[in-house]
Amino acid sequence: MHVFKKNGTFLTFSIIILLVLPIIVSAECTCDKEDEEVDKAKALTYKIAALISILVASAIGVCIPHLGKFIPAISPEKDIFVIIKVFAAGVILSTGFIHVLPDAFEKLTSPCLDDHPWGEFPFTGFVAMCTAMGTLMVDAYATSYFQKSHFKKGQIEAASATTDVEKEAAAHEGHVHLHTHGTHGHAHGAISSEYSELLRHRVISQVLELGIIVHSVIIGISLGASESPKTIKPLVAALTFHQFFEGMGLGSCITQAKFKIKSVVTMGLFFALTTPVGIGIGIGITNIYDENSSTALIVEGIFNAASAGILIYMSLVDLLAADYMNPRMQKSGMLQIGSNLSLLLGAGCMSLLAKWA
Repeated sequence: MHVFKKNGTFLTFSIIILLVLPIIVSAECTCDKEDEEVDKAKALTYKIAALISILVASAIGVCIPHLGKFIPAISPEKDIFVIIKVFAAGVILSTGFIHVLPDAFEKLTSPCLDDHPWGEFPFTGFVAMCTAMGTLMVDAYATSYFQKSHFKKGQIEAASATTDVEKEAAAHEGHVHLHTHGTHGHAHGAISSEYSELLRHRVISQVLELGIIVHSVIIGISLGASESPKTIKPLVAALTFHQFFEGMGLGSCITQAKFKIKSVVTMGLFFALTTPVGIGIGIGITNIYDENSSTALIVEGIFNAASAGILIYMSLVDLLAADYMNPRMQKSGMLQIGSNLSLLLGAGCMSLLAKWA
């Protein structure tokens, strides 16, 4: 694929997050820890269970949308796929508003931080807002850039072609409108429109995965570093369902992007492994990690706020708005009703999980 230089920049940034974040959050304590039950052996058992269950649930969730290739009933052309995608978008929206953003507010307004500057300005909302606007800009720029580069490539190929057949093929590939009959111009316009939509799905899927990876790493490290079975136990089931539903949302976007199999596997593996790797890192830094240190609170708070901004923007603008404003849904009252119920169910289920995670 061509988006983000064939995943190179995306994978590099993701790896940097995995390697650097645990280093900068392992700082000295500046605020007393809350009293909690500590049982390292029992906690480790729950951590391993969480690692395995989250890995399996994530893999299954991200793979389900791809089953449409083998099960026609859930292929992207069917209404049920739209309903499933809307459900997953509701899950992602709830994740941003109910899970990630409140955590960011809690971290950045902690009494463990100095009043100056953290108590004088709402940094959480500011970071989330800036990230949402930044996502919009990246979204628009990436789509525009690759459309122009593809168009330019088509022009060069058309100019270098020596026969009418070659010119027609080059125009077809680059979506360049040659002086042909009206029907051919129509066809090229349709192809260009389909390519633009495909490109949008590719940009959306990668930006969405980036937002998911950021908060997944933080979740994993926090869980892995905890030594309280009472804290970890309810998180095992809650995070398992959380990753499963989130995987469905990401998988739906990847399916519509029509990546090559190598890119699909890479993105799926990155999503499935991020939280388990975070848990492994958390286990490894248990003795030096302090969630109440000022460095940890600031880093986690800012990363969570940024992640919330990305998830909220992506779910509302790129996922829900795109489907709800699509003529396909506008013309079908039943699909609108089904999508509305699915959206409420997805957001409601994920909101309910906030009771435990």
